[in-house]
Amino acid sequence: MHDGIEDHQESGSGDGGLRDRLVDVGVELVNAEGVQALSLREIARRAGVSHGAPRRYFPTHLDLLSAIARQGFVELAGRLDAEDVESAAPRERIALLARVYLDYAGTHRGMYELMFRHDLLESGRLGLRGTSLPLFARLTGLVARVRPDAADPTVLAGALWANLHGIAQLRHWGSLRLATGGDDPAPLLAAALDAHLGPAEPAP
Repeated sequence: MHDGIEDHQESGSGDGGLRDRLVDVGVELVNAEGVQALSLREIARRAGVSHGAPRRYFPTHLDLLSAIARQGFVELAGRLDAEDVESAAPRERIALLARVYLDYAGTHRGMYELMFRHDLLESGRLGLRGTSLPLFARLTGLVARVRPDAADPTVLAGALWANLHGIAQLRHWGSLRLATGGDDPAPLLAAALDAHLGPAEPAP
C-alpha cells in the first residue's frame, strides 16, 4: 500500500488532514471496541494509510493514545459545560456534574479507561493534564463553596472524585448489584455526596 504521507498534510484547522483523521479513527475505534483495539497498525489500516504513516505525527504509540484521550476530555468538558447551571446552588451543580460524569463513564467505557491511564497522564504528552486538570479545578471550586469549613477543599474534592471513579468501576464490572442490590448508581452517588458534602438541605 502506498504510504500516503505526502498526500495528506497535517492540518490544525480540522479540514481532514491525516493527523486529525488518525485521531478521529482512534476515537471511533476505542468507543466501538475498547482500548485493546488501539494499535498503530489497526488505526492506520482504518485510516487507509500504511502502518508507518502515523509515525510522522505520532512518533510513539503513547503519543497517539494521548491525542485520542485528549478528545475524550474535550468531549466530557463539553458535556459538563452544556449541563452545568451556574445559577444553581453549588451542591446541586456538583450532583449534576457527577451524574454527567458517571453517564459518560458508562456510555464511553473504552474512552473513559484510556483517559485515566496513569502512563498517559504522567507522560506530559500533548498537554493531556491541561485538559484534565480544569475539570478537577471546577469540582474543587464548587466543593470549596459547599464546604467553606474544609481544611483543604482539594483533598475533599479528590476524595469525592475517587468515589466517582469507584462507582464507575463497580458499574463497569457489573458489581453494583453486589454492593447495593440494584444496578442504579444513584444510591451510591447520593451516599457519596452526603459523606463528603454533608446532607442536602431540604427543599423549602
